[in-house]
Amino acid sequence: MPPNTTASSGQKPGKSGRKKGRKARLFLIVLVLAVIGGIAFGGYWGVSTVRASFPQTKGSIKLDGLSGPVDVKRDGNGIPQVYASSDEDLFMAQGFVQAQDRFYEMDVRRHMTSGRLSEMFGKGQVENDEFLRTLGWNRVAQKEYDTKLSASTKKYLQAYAKGVNAYLKGKDGKDISLEYAALGFSNDYTPQQWTPVDSVAWLKAMAWDLRGNMQDEIDRSLMTSRLGPKQIADLYPEYPYSRNKAIVQEGAYDGVTGAYSPTGTAAGSTSTAGTGLTGNTEAPSGFQSQLSGLYDVLDNVPTAVGVNGNGIGSNSWVVSGSHTITGKPLLANDPHLSASLPSVWYQMGLHCTTLSAKCQYDVAGYTFAGMPGVVIGHNQDIAWGMTNSGVDVTDLYLEKITGEGYEYDDKVLPFTTRKETIKVAGGASKTIVVRSTEDGMPLLSDRDDELVKVGKKAGVDAGAPDRGDGYAIALRWTALNPGKSMDAVFEMDKASDWTEFRKASTSFDVPSQNLVYADTEGNIGYQLPGKIPTRAEGDDGSLPSPGWESKYRWTGYIKQSALPYEYNPKRGYIVTANQAVVDKDKYPYTLTTDWGYGTRSQRINDLIESKINGGGKISTDDMRQMQLDNSSEIAKLIVPKLLKIDVADKDVREAQKLLEGWDYTQDSDSAAAAYFNATWRNILKLAFGNKLPKELRVKGQCLNVDRVDTTGPADEDQKVRECGERDADQAQPDGGDRWFEVVRKIINDEKNDWWKLPKTRTQKATDTRDELFGRALRDARWELTAKLGKDIDTWSWGRLHRLFLKNQTLGTEGPRFLQYMLNRGPWKLGGGEATVNATGWNAAGGYGVVWVPSMRMVVNLGDLDKSKWINLSGASGHAYSAHYTDQTDLWAKGELLPWAFSEKAVDKRTSDTLVLEP
Repeated sequence: MPPNTTASSGQKPGKSGRKKGRKARLFLIVLVLAVIGGIAFGGYWGVSTVRASFPQTKGSIKLDGLSGPVDVKRDGNGIPQVYASSDEDLFMAQGFVQAQDRFYEMDVRRHMTSGRLSEMFGKGQVENDEFLRTLGWNRVAQKEYDTKLSASTKKYLQAYAKGVNAYLKGKDGKDISLEYAALGFSNDYTPQQWTPVDSVAWLKAMAWDLRGNMQDEIDRSLMTSRLGPKQIADLYPEYPYSRNKAIVQEGAYDGVTGAYSPTGTAAGSTSTAGTGLTGNTEAPSGFQSQLSGLYDVLDNVPTAVGVNGNGIGSNSWVVSGSHTITGKPLLANDPHLSASLPSVWYQMGLHCTTLSAKCQYDVAGYTFAGMPGVVIGHNQDIAWGMTNSGVDVTDLYLEKITGEGYEYDDKVLPFTTRKETIKVAGGASKTIVVRSTEDGMPLLSDRDDELVKVGKKAGVDAGAPDRGDGYAIALRWTALNPGKSMDAVFEMDKASDWTEFRKASTSFDVPSQNLVYADTEGNIGYQLPGKIPTRAEGDDGSLPSPGWESKYRWTGYIKQSALPYEYNPKRGYIVTANQAVVDKDKYPYTLTTDWGYGTRSQRINDLIESKINGGGKISTDDMRQMQLDNSSEIAKLIVPKLLKIDVADKDVREAQKLLEGWDYTQDSDSAAAAYFNATWRNILKLAFGNKLPKELRVKGQCLNVDRVDTTGPADEDQKVRECGERDADQAQPDGGDRWFEVVRKIINDEKNDWWKLPKTRTQKATDTRDELFGRALRDARWELTAKLGKDIDTWSWGRLHRLFLKNQTLGTEGPRFLQYMLNRGPWKLGGGEATVNATGWNAAGGYGVVWVPSMRMVVNLGDLDKSKWINLSGASGHAYSAHYTDQTDLWAKGELLPWAFSEKAVDKRTSDTLVLEP
């Protein structure tokens, strides 16, 4: 039975405030001085400062380095389409134009990837820089550039950097962005020249946020301090292959359906949950504290595109012409990432005036400011979308420290060390030593003094080596090896058919993404790319591994030819939404044990099949409407049982009636959706949340927990007060589709142990599902009364479920006047967690939106000019630009903009034309 806990309110002192204090220091000195400066210089914050950095979008500008003129045509939303006569001119212009709109964002990104945030923002970022230097993203990017990337890719990266630097030439901070004007009050920071490696390193940051199951690996180990193996297994159920279809259903591997040459872990291998380490090895005492401390370090690292690895999802699907109105494929994509301002995406077209060996690109779509090429979109022949595959490309190892080395197969090996010097704006530099194992795994635990202390004091049992000088945590991650993902971007951008697209995907080492494909000839396809490790028998990567035994090291990588793909399946469509790539019984390798559980993907499958089986053909607008589907699959399971509960309290009964006749859609104006989601949140808290260890629970939630007092008689229990330690958007249970599956597994077991709650001073004990559900109905009623008022007629889901767009630096921790200038919102949204319209929220922490469909697109392969797209914010990163958030209202309503591609269509939509001249 789960351990008994009693909830109470309160905040744990000390450690729980430590990280918040660190974040609060981020811009404190800078912005206090900015306030003083703003008062002292008065007019400095006037119209001239705000508009000084707005880009020139008409007329002409001379750029040294161009070989010919380049036209930049912007539409009414400021989205640029660039026309050039050579590849180098095209990418040089891309760098210039992106810098015009987004250079501050680009500059912050490169300081993050290189571990140099302290150079911009001072001592509050030193600990983040220490961790980022330990990972060494910039070092790996430099090695990629020096040794891995093709000559043409290097040429394009150099041209892009040349364009960025042409923009920077002769400008001071306030000419570039409002944020630099604020920073200029307190330090002498000036932007440095852009380099090709700055662009390559961004792929490492993206890979970090999309890294797979490392968080689950940590959480499973942390659970062992409170839960047993059976309970942990309950909370990580098997993927429901029979109910939620895998991506690949008719695919091939190694060129022949069903033909394999396995060398790694068999699909059925498992680890033993509850031991703390892979292979039934008992973790040393103190290991959970190390992992908890590591979580704090990881959580404090700035995000690139996601919520620090949690909740990352996406939808992408393609329907063949046999099922569409046009007779040609339709392809949809909406990646689910952190909400940011500006959006992580930058819409753009890159067009050669004449396609030739000299100029090879005619492509449009979504780019990353700071990186050349198009990441998601289409060219004149093909279209592609991406979702995160979630394959397991990271492992944590517990390393046994002896003297100046670490133990490995009964030998002591020396660490590889390097020194890193961190420069600090307004302060003294700091030098750190980074230690790595001989196979390149950095010691993450070195970056936190508490973790070092815990490692030195960690006790051991017979399953681990003698304690010696303690233990450390090391990371193995595919992205720490140089790769060729930048090559893949350029190769996909100019691919003309399935064969060329698949060839391009072989270079896409990290992050491993589900690639969805369609072409103008009517073909559709799917490819899983990436450098995916194989592991020894018995190691599935679900738990940290003992680093002192070689049998737990990776054994190699899955061959590219053996990765799953699908081409023109008979069913006529392919759906990817972070579900299992392939049925475990049909593939010999373990790709991960932690797929998304397929709630969104199966809903999309059902919507497509319903349309097809009804004899209808699918249109571009049908694809858009599917992206906006707000149906709650967990509500369909739970609401019928909630309605059968006899509720005595008239106010609770009044709220319960909202669920009668509800169609399970989570529209922003739905009172029923608000009440159901509040009830679901309370079910999770009561059944599971209060029984999890403090390291997983939300800050501010304090519990009186049963614990045996080992200093007294064995039967003498005592209550111990424990307070949660996680930020609200990272805590568990988060309410995602893993928790849907947890509840689905036990929903008909009315006396399951998870439904049991102890008696408290204010609450009766619960012994059954319906008793716990009844309590959740009551708690939800009074929670919403406090948040929304007693009158249920005023309730709506959108009042709870709001989106705020915040500038990711000065808009998060600064004086209110500057936050007011930089931030926007709120927007009241529909949708929800594990819904196709995935406006994610964390049930442990509240109802606010924490990730979103960061863009939406539908590509019409029958007529590319009839494709549609939208971005979360706008093209511009300049506050008070007309294009700062000019797409957000449309995005919130589920509308899409026309996406012109042919030069004739582009010209019709062009508002401003800028000519870049040699």
